[in-house]
Amino acid sequence: TSYFGVTRNPWDTERIPGGSSGGSAAAVAADLCMGATGTDTGGSIRQPAAVAGITGLKPTYGRISRFGMIAFASSLDQAGPMTKSVMDAAHMLQTMAGYDPKDSTCLNRPVPNYAEEAQKPIKGLRIGIPSELFDGDGVDGDILTALEAARKLYQELGAELVPVSLPHSQYGIPTYYIVAPAEASSNLARYDGVKFGHRCENPKNLMDMYARTRAEGFGSEVKRRIMLGTYVLSSGYYDAYYRKAQKVRRLIAGDYTNAFEKVDVMLTPVTPSTAFKLGEKTTDPVQMYLSDIFTINVNLAGLPALSVPCGFDGQTLPIGMQLIGKPLDEASILRAGHAYQQATDWHTRKPQL
Repeated sequence: TSYFGVTRNPWDTERIPGGSSGGSAAAVAADLCMGATGTDTGGSIRQPAAVAGITGLKPTYGRISRFGMIAFASSLDQAGPMTKSVMDAAHMLQTMAGYDPKDSTCLNRPVPNYAEEAQKPIKGLRIGIPSELFDGDGVDGDILTALEAARKLYQELGAELVPVSLPHSQYGIPTYYIVAPAEASSNLARYDGVKFGHRCENPKNLMDMYARTRAEGFGSEVKRRIMLGTYVLSSGYYDAYYRKAQKVRRLIAGDYTNAFEKVDVMLTPVTPSTAFKLGEKTTDPVQMYLSDIFTINVNLAGLPALSVPCGFDGQTLPIGMQLIGKPLDEASILRAGHAYQQATDWHTRKPQL
């Protein structure tokens, strides 16, 4: 739904390059640049990275300044690097991370040497395998096969696989699509044609300017999310939807806290399918929203996560796997991702352009 038109996946130009950072993913995958920045609210760095066959890192919430970004959902948004390899992502993160007094949510914490941390051995690393995310329900068989091969490789490299449980993971999608649109509704209220952004021509009066500016300036998907958000924040519905969603968000975050008492990182799919065709799901928004089923909970919990190429499906479309870390422990997921890329060559494959 980009204002600037369709972005195409370099691996198959009839297919999507991923979500809202798809332009960055396509540029890196097509060798137009060494790396690019992306923004991730519910998976928009990791999902495009997975379907375009590149590496994408969503850092801990607050690890990188959001100053200068147009906010979608302020409690979920996070910038991060999109690169050809984990080591490139470590170098970009090194430069991007750090405290910024212009962003009140930016964390004032020391920045490790990520490139150095990424090269440490993974022998003894405990990798959690969430049972709820590997039941095969709605996930392509090729993706499950690729992740099974990745799990075996990690064992060969000396890592320990540990089963964990995330019992509230099934509530991530409905929780996200209450919290995120509610924040979007509030954030995008500023686009009224007065101070910045689009403004309609020759308005009759103030109300006409507001109504026409927002009708012309926002696309159908943005309008849908604004209306959803305004509804769940409205009088009589706030407690039933928004407040309840915030309580469930706390439960989802608690699941990760409990699981990380046993493991150092977690391994999950990134997407339930590889890149689908352009326009294939625009008539069914709910199906399109389900593409982020494995990434959304990470944002709700504010955790860091990394998408790494791990194979191809039967149509030669890239498959990605997700490594999730503890808060501010980007070093561990970079270490796990780099070790995997040292033992495989999936990240070196390029589309035939």
